[in-house]
Amino acid sequence: MVDQDQTRLRIVYFGTPEFAVPTLEALLESRHVVCGVVTQPDKPRGRGQQVTEGPVKTLALRHGIPVIQPAKLRGPDAAPAIAAWAPEIGVVAAYGKLIPPAMLHLPRYGMINVHASLLPLYRGAAPVHRAVIDGMPVTGVTIMRVVDLLDAGEMFAKVKRPIDPDETSDVVERDLARLGAPLLLEVLDQLIAGTATAEIQDDMMSSYAPRLTKEEGLVDWALPAVYLHNRVRGLYPWPHAYTFLQGRRIILLRSRVDSEESASEPGTVEAVSRDALHVAAGFGSRLAITEVQQEGKRAMSVRDFLAGHPVDIGTRLSGG
Repeated sequence: MVDQDQTRLRIVYFGTPEFAVPTLEALLESRHVVCGVVTQPDKPRGRGQQVTEGPVKTLALRHGIPVIQPAKLRGPDAAPAIAAWAPEIGVVAAYGKLIPPAMLHLPRYGMINVHASLLPLYRGAAPVHRAVIDGMPVTGVTIMRVVDLLDAGEMFAKVKRPIDPDETSDVVERDLARLGAPLLLEVLDQLIAGTATAEIQDDMMSSYAPRLTKEEGLVDWALPAVYLHNRVRGLYPWPHAYTFLQGRRIILLRSRVDSEESASEPGTVEAVSRDALHVAAGFGSRLAITEVQQEGKRAMSVRDFLAGHPVDIGTRLSGG
């Protein structure tokens, strides 16, 4: 009979947002010991911009796990604090900052990452959103070794998930978080047993997924409708795609690619139906906008929006 202590790892966990919660929950429910959590400092969140703690910190404190929130991992306090926990392996999931090379070797087994893409595609901070924006039909989770180069370490395991052409990035990301948790536990078992196999990434096949910016949301109506629809999906729930209607900034929350072709200048409202504004886009295509939000207002269906803000056919929406 195998001594359970020999298959139980002491884990330091690096994570911050909601994506990292399912993996931490899985570790807490496993035989392993989460000896400490490293998460980003509390910051303003939500519409009121009140300073609140991140989801990972909330979960860790609920379970009585020590938490540190260094502003800089290269500072004088972070490494000694982590070393004092005596971790055997580090697990990283959407922590949000690069881990210094010297810190990667503190645990005996090094550090592994739960990354929300099928590496080597979409290395970087926003892999799910970029995959949706690019109209990718499939994405997934990769468990990889953390190395000095961004998301370039050896890969231990992958799981795939299709992306529906109308899904938003938050739905995809939520599912990937749930898929990544059990995959991580499988890799830990393989590392302990000495059966883990690692695949080197092909750097020539890599792509970069930079952090999202608010400026990316401005719609360029000269682009094809399918491209605009993918941006609406990919930039949801932040920072959102947006346009200007009669001088007012309008956030585009939901859309669909219209089956009708366009014969108007891009950005022109060609039709107004009960549930959509049908807007000309590039290359003779048309986008149907079905849910919007005005600055400082609640989200609403286009039907409700039109009840208070009639829009005439021929109205021009302005963008990039």
